[in-house]
Amino acid sequence: MDGAEGAASKEVHHCNECGAHSGEKFLNPTPMLDELEKGPWPSFISGFKELAERTKKPMLRGVMDQLEYSYNTKMGYWKGGLVTVDGYGAGIITRYSMIKDKFPEASEFHTMRIQPAPGLHYNTAMLRELCDIWEKYGSGLIALHGQTGDIMLQGIEQDKVQACFDELNQAGWDLGGAGAGMRTAVSCIGPGRCENACYDNLKLHLHALKHFVGVLHRPEWNYKLKFKFSGCPNDCTNSIMRSDLAVIGTWRDAIQVDRDEVKAWIEKKGVDALVNQVINHCPTKAISLKDGEMVIETRDCVRCMHCLNAMPKALSPGKDRGISLLMGGKNTLKVGVNMGSLIIPFMKMESEEDIEAFIEQIEAIIDWWDDSGLDHERIGETIERVGLKQFIEGIGLEADINMVSRPRDNPYFKARY
Repeated sequence: MDGAEGAASKEVHHCNECGAHSGEKFLNPTPMLDELEKGPWPSFISGFKELAERTKKPMLRGVMDQLEYSYNTKMGYWKGGLVTVDGYGAGIITRYSMIKDKFPEASEFHTMRIQPAPGLHYNTAMLRELCDIWEKYGSGLIALHGQTGDIMLQGIEQDKVQACFDELNQAGWDLGGAGAGMRTAVSCIGPGRCENACYDNLKLHLHALKHFVGVLHRPEWNYKLKFKFSGCPNDCTNSIMRSDLAVIGTWRDAIQVDRDEVKAWIEKKGVDALVNQVINHCPTKAISLKDGEMVIETRDCVRCMHCLNAMPKALSPGKDRGISLLMGGKNTLKVGVNMGSLIIPFMKMESEEDIEAFIEQIEAIIDWWDDSGLDHERIGETIERVGLKQFIEGIGLEADINMVSRPRDNPYFKARY
């Protein structure tokens, strides 16, 4: 028997009654996991150990033991199932152990997905109450916010889920998305703190959340659908890479230029810095220096945001602002990694009527996908399968030269200019 098999076959003593070993440390030895703490970056193992030693929750020890076993056997031992609360069909990710006879303390480790507010706005009282409730019923382990955008309360047993949710709900929290329905949307801080915001993404996020809350709680579609709202083309929610419906703020007139601030910037950093740090970094060569003045050719600008980020006082988005809608971003599933494709190049988003028109368009898109999509098929995959032409005809849009079927295949490799 080699070292890995020997380590994997060791019996682990559990003390469910006292929650700790008599005269020993609470946690069992985990030499494989300990290796993860030796790198230059913070390790989740360190946090896990600290939480387990502080709370003395047997579940945490069991999960550590099972994870150590997985590292030795090179296999995962979690399986799904169904755990819900009254009135909901989504929001809880089930984790049952396939080897609960070996690690009974880790027999269940379910995750509750809690919806955050638009822009991830909290106050300390809310977060303290959330933490107190979670430590009362669950493991105390929390992940903020992950790919889903949810607050991930990780580690609870089935018989405690309903009571935990009831107390969280009384405190004003709601379960997030899971299953074949609307998933929890995410928005950046937007106009709450960012001068580049081109629309009120927090308001639009809230309207969309309220409109689709039914299918968020009770999934009824072919598969999952994710919204993400970025206030400007900086796309701080990474919506183009990881959401089916990426709503990104933009503008369609010229970048606003404050000549006095441009002059002040040049006086401080020099003309060479302007050329090397701004002009030469423009991907479409839309910026030039003429007679000592910086000139931006609007028709060549692709809203990459580099110049605005480099000269935030001197440059700002144009005045004719709105949104672009890109669709189909996701990670590997049936047809591999996709980034969002541009479907609606520009749409005003200033009034209640604009918001209603947006919601109606999204409803048309979902209805088409619900009819045309296959089971377990993301909307971008449906478009890939049937073709962009059939999709835009199906939702009643006119073909536009700005629609791009495939901007890049893989979001992990960025184009170099």
